[in-house]
Amino acid sequence: MQGLVVLPWWGYVVVALIVTHITIVSVTLYLHRHQAHRAMDLHPAVAHFMRFWLWLTTGMITREWVAVHRKHHAFVETEKDPHSPQIHGINKVLLEGAELYRVGARDEDTVRQYSHGTPDDWIERNLYSRFATIGISTLLIFQLVMFGALGLTIWAVQMLWIPVLAAGVINGVGHWRGYRNFETEDTSTNILPIGILIGGEELHNNHHAFGSSARFSARPWEFDIGWFYIRVLQALGLAKVKKLAPRPRLDSSKTVVDLDTVSAVASNRLHVMAAYARDVIRQVHKDEVRSASGSARTALQRARKLLSRSELRLDPKARAQLSQAFAHSHALEQVYEFKQRLQDIWNERTATPERLLAQLDAWCHEAHASGIRALQQFAEQLRGYTLQGAPA
Repeated sequence: MQGLVVLPWWGYVVVALIVTHITIVSVTLYLHRHQAHRAMDLHPAVAHFMRFWLWLTTGMITREWVAVHRKHHAFVETEKDPHSPQIHGINKVLLEGAELYRVGARDEDTVRQYSHGTPDDWIERNLYSRFATIGISTLLIFQLVMFGALGLTIWAVQMLWIPVLAAGVINGVGHWRGYRNFETEDTSTNILPIGILIGGEELHNNHHAFGSSARFSARPWEFDIGWFYIRVLQALGLAKVKKLAPRPRLDSSKTVVDLDTVSAVASNRLHVMAAYARDVIRQVHKDEVRSASGSARTALQRARKLLSRSELRLDPKARAQLSQAFAHSHALEQVYEFKQRLQDIWNERTATPERLLAQLDAWCHEAHASGIRALQQFAEQLRGYTLQGAPA
């Protein structure tokens, strides 16, 4: 059975890749960054096209998707998280992630509480939400007419694309395996540094670190194709960026900790802790491993990834491995304790700015007195954090 359009085999593959990519872009730009997090605004025509495309290709309802996603952030990796692999298991989220979304969307309290600000116009009430399956049925008929029997295959790929890649891979693998730039209190990971196939959503740890940022890439070697499209739309006057992750600013002339330093470090605390892990813990660990041998070297190597991990994410086995490493390295134990103390400063929610200033200043003075060069250099740099100085 042939359709109105006859293509070589690779032509059908290209069509499938194009239409699924438009769907992914619509999810990440419209549903995620624009609707769920309000990190950006889209021109009404662009926003409506994406809303129509998602109705046509997925049958997803904006307010339901947004509500479930917002609840995920509010209760990440707790019993109330709609789709956490830490709660439901990785296989459940990978294979049945779309069903977990549907379960969450059927909870009227969830939708009522977390869907504020989503479209509630005539076409939403009378078509998109009311007849969610008509869109995908219309798409099936259209593709059968255009491409014949192979149109059914393209349609099937489209129906699986979001359930597998978004609901399964991002919600599953993105909280299970990968690398982390920021030590958030959840287990979110960056699956890949190049975010193309899933629209930049591969950079999931970056997103959880700065949930309201329109840009998901955080390191020079990372690429977020969703951000690329936002910049193109912005240049055309079709998008406006509202929120981005903070970027540390350093003033090399600053030599004392002041209230500006406190505010700057507080605003960039995830960047600060990432820099501490990279410049202090990693360097000291490297030096200690180099000078150790035998069982001491083994114990230190086993602790490498645990040294930067949040206390909330350490199980008894991990804590035991850290204790074994510290038994062989007083310097490593010191920098670990300094890391904990630095985190504790920002965890004291009711502290006044003056108290935070005193604590941060004391931390810097004690770091200088530690005799550990990497820690001393970090304390010197910490004093230069500013909200007013030139960008680093």
